[in-house]
Amino acid sequence: MSNQEATKNEKSDDLRIGVFVCHCGSNIAGFVDCHDIYEYAKDLDNVVYAKENQYTCSESGIAEIQQAIKEHGLNRVVVASCSPRTHQPLFSSSCAEAGLNKYLFEMVNIRDQCSWVHMQEKEKGTAKAKELIRMGVAKSRHLEPQQDIEMSLVSRALVIGGGIAGLSAAESLAGMGIDVVLVEKQAELGGLVKNLNTLAPKGDKGTDRIAGLIQKLSAMPNVKIYLSSTVDAVGGYIGNYEATILTSDQQRINETIGCIIVAIGATPLTPEGIFGYDGNQVITQNQLEEKLKSGSFSGSNIVMIQCAGARSSKREYCARICCMTAVKNALQIKQNNPQAQVHILYRDMQMYGTENENMLWEARRQGVKFYVYDPEKPPVVENNTVSFYYPLMGETESLACDRVVLSTPLVPSEDALKLSNLLRVPVDQYGFFLEAHAKLRPLDFATDGIFLCGSARYPANTLEARAQGLGAAARAASILFKDKLVMSAQIASIDAESCVGCMGCMDMCPFEAIAYVPEKGVCEINPILCKGCGNCASTCPSQSVQLKGYKPQQLSAQIRAIAESFV
Repeated sequence: MSNQEATKNEKSDDLRIGVFVCHCGSNIAGFVDCHDIYEYAKDLDNVVYAKENQYTCSESGIAEIQQAIKEHGLNRVVVASCSPRTHQPLFSSSCAEAGLNKYLFEMVNIRDQCSWVHMQEKEKGTAKAKELIRMGVAKSRHLEPQQDIEMSLVSRALVIGGGIAGLSAAESLAGMGIDVVLVEKQAELGGLVKNLNTLAPKGDKGTDRIAGLIQKLSAMPNVKIYLSSTVDAVGGYIGNYEATILTSDQQRINETIGCIIVAIGATPLTPEGIFGYDGNQVITQNQLEEKLKSGSFSGSNIVMIQCAGARSSKREYCARICCMTAVKNALQIKQNNPQAQVHILYRDMQMYGTENENMLWEARRQGVKFYVYDPEKPPVVENNTVSFYYPLMGETESLACDRVVLSTPLVPSEDALKLSNLLRVPVDQYGFFLEAHAKLRPLDFATDGIFLCGSARYPANTLEARAQGLGAAARAASILFKDKLVMSAQIASIDAESCVGCMGCMDMCPFEAIAYVPEKGVCEINPILCKGCGNCASTCPSQSVQLKGYKPQQLSAQIRAIAESFV
């Protein structure tokens, strides 16, 4: 008899449920009565053990769960604490260590759904927590043991982009002994950094920062580099991706890899039609960098205008590095020519970090002038003069200049949308790649096995790009170092006997995990691609699709449990 059949035939008297109520310090206990909740939970049907914990997720809290499983023969565990999104993996794996199938664990969120939203209503919050626990216990009675899905993987990584983020990721992975395939669209590595004169806040040369990294990576035997190349097609799934690389001589080369890191960077905006931009007298910070690097910059009266093309109706975001770049270049101009007059017109100076803030004050000490301008009355550039409304003085000011420098934002790479479609990963409203979760998974995509870093994610300075590259490499390595991949069994399944092949589930699947099989006239699910979102199960008119862990009988049990309070 299978585990599933055993569970279906399991008598109610055989169920031994343990409930653990977490105080979370005062985070939960400060707003609901945890002891009252515990007293309620211990008397629910089939609950043979209940316990209050100060911090259930602590080492001692986990030990108490594991000890209770062994001593009281628990075959179901319910933890009432905070978000399953952050803590369910910890609790379920801890149950597995104690010998309980981890899919026989259920979590109830009494923090987000009770204490946080009912801070001023302790009695109501407590009553709601009791109802949620009753629902959790009811569902746990119908939980079924499952077996994780295991599959082989290829221990190789594909890094797309050869800027500082991509180079950092590739170097880190190669240093761990993992084979790396690096694809760069340009004819040489280095990204934007190779074109920079100096780097803030220390003023070291951009070429010096990147040259050592390129040299080290090029000498590594387990790194294969494709220059003047692009990724033309991607198929497969985590651990077994197939990428087609289009080289400069139009050859198509297939590479099998286990993980992918997106590090294509971003592009400085060309501000056509903004503040009289002409590429000669009115230039961008990026063009100024190139002139300073080559020693061809001339000008003794310079006006820099911040937020040129950013923080507008078209691009509402702040590019973060523009202010730092302007101040750094202003200091470089003063260093080259102490008599030069440099004026910076800004809306807000965003100087992230202590070192950058010190750089701003150093610029003031060096004589760089700063003026606030009103975005509703933007500066006007004409006839070697910049006129702007100065709200602090309540009047219009005019600055004579022989050069205007526009601080423009980084915008998404022109290849971002194409790559987004190839990899089936999302971009935000501006075209930057969108991470799975800004706090919990900042370097992951929602698609397993694909990671991102650097300015492809959002404008980043060199230190941030390198840190993110190393972080993305660590995330990929956590997969590639495994002997095999273990995937959650909590996915959807289709009953071939009742499926009519209407293909409605295929339209609803955001991961393209469902395919129609003409020979059988039914739809089938790829268990590796399925992420258990449940869209297909909620759509299927014949209920042929069911999501493990959220089957109709399990959800119905919860509904019946909550309905009892209204009877």
